[in-house]
Amino acid sequence: MRSARMRLLVTLLALAVVGIGGRQLWPSQGSDDRTITVGTTDAVTALDPAGAYDSGSWALFSNVFQTLLTFEPGGVEPVPDAAESCGFEGSGLKTYRCTLRSGITFPSGRAMTAEDVKYSFDRVKRINADVGPASLFATLASVTADDAHTVTFHLSSADATFPLKAATGAGSIVDREKYPAGALRTDAAVDGTGPYTLTAYTKGEKAVLAPYGRYEGYLSGTGRPIELRYYADAARLDQAWKDRRVDVATRTLPPRALSALNPSDPDQRVTESDSTETRNLYLNTRSRSPLHDPRVRRAMAWLVDREQLAATVYHGTVDPLYSVIPTGITGHTTSFFDDYPAPSTRRARELLAGAGVSLPVRFTLGYGAGRGAGAEEAAELKKQLEASGLFRVDVKSYEWTDFQKRWAAGRMDAWAVGWSADYPDPDTFGAALVGTGSTMSTGYSNKLVDHLILDSRQFADRGRVAKDFKEIQADVAADVPLIPLWQRKEYVVSTEDVGGGQYLTDGTGVFRLWRLNWI
Repeated sequence: MRSARMRLLVTLLALAVVGIGGRQLWPSQGSDDRTITVGTTDAVTALDPAGAYDSGSWALFSNVFQTLLTFEPGGVEPVPDAAESCGFEGSGLKTYRCTLRSGITFPSGRAMTAEDVKYSFDRVKRINADVGPASLFATLASVTADDAHTVTFHLSSADATFPLKAATGAGSIVDREKYPAGALRTDAAVDGTGPYTLTAYTKGEKAVLAPYGRYEGYLSGTGRPIELRYYADAARLDQAWKDRRVDVATRTLPPRALSALNPSDPDQRVTESDSTETRNLYLNTRSRSPLHDPRVRRAMAWLVDREQLAATVYHGTVDPLYSVIPTGITGHTTSFFDDYPAPSTRRARELLAGAGVSLPVRFTLGYGAGRGAGAEEAAELKKQLEASGLFRVDVKSYEWTDFQKRWAAGRMDAWAVGWSADYPDPDTFGAALVGTGSTMSTGYSNKLVDHLILDSRQFADRGRVAKDFKEIQADVAADVPLIPLWQRKEYVVSTEDVGGGQYLTDGTGVFRLWRLNWI
């Protein structure tokens, strides 16, 4: 599920207009082929698109694989990439057809065909990995390769968001001769047709990317050689940046370091932009959980002080969030502020008394080790909840992949996780987070919420879904399967001689390494 000292301060809106004639352009690349090193704390779960549904993996996928469609910087409507054209057929938004761009070849030299596209989508659903993206294709009934260049998607129900989902990492097109149909590929190689090829990979350490000379797609060309370096935590990334072992640092430096960045520092470039990345505290609603009763969860909502969390743990580098849908996305409301306007021990105690539970309520709170300020955040949440005398919180940290598997299996009572929008639409905050069988696996199920999510997908005009999502947010605030915490501000910091950092992340889910260049 996405910093800086600064010569240049930009916002997401400033990135909206960057294309000319439907082709994405960037500063002149000149002849400098030196490798640009990029440091991040985002972890890669898997190199196989069927086995990963996290921001670190998808950041890599958007550079080494192609999707039928992609997003322009700041865009909200997908544009063709591996496809020459795509569109719904007939009425009802249930048949979606794409014609492939000609001339796309895999590293083996074999031409991409519609069979590869069908194969890629089919295997995501067939494998249905625990931490994979199959849930995004819940409305995809079948795929047919009509001929070598035409592929048709048959949907089980109207879904205006399907093109958006096809443009995500879940829609990465793989070489059907290199990836097993019913299992994940386990080696450290990638066979895609994106602007880069993966020439070397060491899990948890680095990914080395070289421009793919045979790339054919939406972009007008490929970028510089890139080395992605992965750091176990924000402190190590910060030290690497201070030591100039990386040319670019992103996602994410420690909050204290971000808040101390000096816009007038001549030795570095900083971009700060709006982001649709959110962080929520997810609550296990299953009968075996101490948080099963909604009154217990509402009591927690009355005690969480997100203003304090943003100010102390994050030093003002995030904004308090009061709903499952963040600001800047169609349909955003402040449902949690409306229902729980200020921390109140009295209101929390009344709810727990009505629930008849033993006090204090004891539960475990998990977080991913090394993920930003996770430890400090968990400590602050524990402090806030325990100060009331109503809760006792056992905080536990887990290695990232283990953490994902634990929440997927419902093996924690509560867990804090960041969520990067898969695509710029409120739907990405709907079924994935609060629908029955959600990716966050809280066990929450509300028939009205499910109905509203399905209803919203009938509208090709996405401005018409605001009413449905307003109701969804009200129901979520009443049931509390999660507690919204904050919305991120996006920071990228680079050395003075590296440009393009402002294009790396912008809420569309695309990580544009090809936009980085020496200047």
